[in-house]
Amino acid sequence: MSRTSSQLPLPGAALAAPAPLHPWALPALALACGLAPLLAYNLTPSATLFNQLIALAGWGWVMLCMNSAGAPRWRLSPAAAALLLLVLAPALSWFLGGLPLGLALASSGTLAAALILLLAGQGLGAQTRVQWLQGLCWGLLLAGGLSFVVSLVQVFWPALADGQVIARSGIPGRAVGNLRQPNHLASLLMWACVAAVYLAETGRPATPGPGKTGASGGWHPLVLPLILAGLVLAVVLSASRTGVIGVLILAVWGALDRKLSRAAKLSLLATPLMLGLSWWLLSLWASSGGHALGAESRLAEGAGSPSRLAIIANAWVLLKANPLTGVGWGEFNLAWSMSPFPNRPVAFFDHTHNIVMQLAVELGLPLSALVLGLLSWSLWRALSMSMKATGADALARRCAFLLVLMIGLHSLLEYPLWYAYFLLPTAFAFGLALGETPSGAATDQAPAAEATQVRAAWPWQLAGVLMVAASVFTLRDYLRVVEIYVPSDNAAPLHERIAAGQAGLLFASQADYAAATSYPPGPQALAAAKRTAHHLIDARLMMAWAKSLHAVGQTDQARYVVERLREFRNPTSAEWLAECEEALPPGALQPFQCQPAQRDYSWRELR
Repeated sequence: MSRTSSQLPLPGAALAAPAPLHPWALPALALACGLAPLLAYNLTPSATLFNQLIALAGWGWVMLCMNSAGAPRWRLSPAAAALLLLVLAPALSWFLGGLPLGLALASSGTLAAALILLLAGQGLGAQTRVQWLQGLCWGLLLAGGLSFVVSLVQVFWPALADGQVIARSGIPGRAVGNLRQPNHLASLLMWACVAAVYLAETGRPATPGPGKTGASGGWHPLVLPLILAGLVLAVVLSASRTGVIGVLILAVWGALDRKLSRAAKLSLLATPLMLGLSWWLLSLWASSGGHALGAESRLAEGAGSPSRLAIIANAWVLLKANPLTGVGWGEFNLAWSMSPFPNRPVAFFDHTHNIVMQLAVELGLPLSALVLGLLSWSLWRALSMSMKATGADALARRCAFLLVLMIGLHSLLEYPLWYAYFLLPTAFAFGLALGETPSGAATDQAPAAEATQVRAAWPWQLAGVLMVAASVFTLRDYLRVVEIYVPSDNAAPLHERIAAGQAGLLFASQADYAAATSYPPGPQALAAAKRTAHHLIDARLMMAWAKSLHAVGQTDQARYVVERLREFRNPTSAEWLAECEEALPPGALQPFQCQPAQRDYSWRELR
């Protein structure tokens, strides 16, 4: 069968021509995973919501590009079962624990989108899978390449960062990317490295046989090492320790994977040398001109983070107190903030920074063990299948597996999968890694009928429509809350803007924060404080919460909240708490915040 223009020139492959992708598939993938992490523009109160909505809409567009010829088939795998359980967990937390409906819907909706992408990825045929992975990798390489440019500007020419096209770095001498988080930047760069290897390998000429000259074209041998060198340099500029570990994983990949070409293996093995050389050159630059280099101070801290180790230790205490049911999906921030931890980290954490502990403390041991067991088994199966695969399918599976492994590593130290622009590409890549090999034949000898098999595409396209519609609805709902924090010229009075935000579906909790901290202490402000505490707790909210509790006569609970506030040692509350040190006139009573609570209260009593 003759080759089509869409077929990949893979070494040693004899694939039948697959059905061509929809003409908008590649632009959709570029939007979904290439442009979503690059948007710097944002509106208070969320710095990344627009990025997440672009990712959701982009992946919805991807689903709209599914063709009837080669459309995915439905299959409930262990990984899909795990995601289905996670989709249901927020609803259970809302029904049983009082999690606000908007927060539950936002979590379940994003996880449902991830489930759809996982099912789509694993349901693709072997040949179509290769095409979609190539498109995914082009999007990731686009994101990594442009993030490299952003990193250079943020470190070497920070005055050019305007905050709209290129985000300003809040850490002198350190790149943070347009996502404004160094670790997020590093994970994006690691994804781009894996994508570059895959594209270089699929773009190289076929191995010539005896008496043949081989195909012409393909990547120049120096292109891949140059790309990797630039991306590794950006990792050093980010000073992310997670990124450094990722570079070492690239080298291990190069050392162990016999399916890679010699050029790719050497390029991957050279990445630690690229890391060391980048470090040395940047150190010379920093010392020669007195420039700030964030990597020097950051990496000097060592491999661990005391505050993150402490938050995991605190989470373990909460887990021991709630071993069967956990504290409930989305309730860790409330449970942790309102439980006594005299030696707690002073930062306000809404996550344990470890996906295993996060699921355990929120879902309880039985359910989290089931979910993690299903995901771990699926990850092992993806690795096993990649080891057994041959030809083009082997390379595709291994690169998809590496994409999941990189973000999985990050999830043991951070929480990237709580952001749609990481979760959705991960789900799709995981699905690609788990796709079934045609029975009875190796992938490279799969029949041509597999590529042109007609299946119903409308369920996937319907899912795409819902994802795009959800992103539009979410944007409209969010703009109600933006009006509270960044009022327009013709804005209504504050109380009307707050009421409009509270009437929204998804972001009412953020409007409640404004109500709790701006309304006079009393029943209305107290109700708002209790609702928004499921979303975010900080020093300002805790002070307002305590004042409202005192105003309605629940003074002992108010003092308990103040005791938790003191544990954070936050400068915002210093002036208010300093009133306890002032001398009082004879007969005057100390303010309520100066007296200890008569007993401890469970965080469930306060919600």
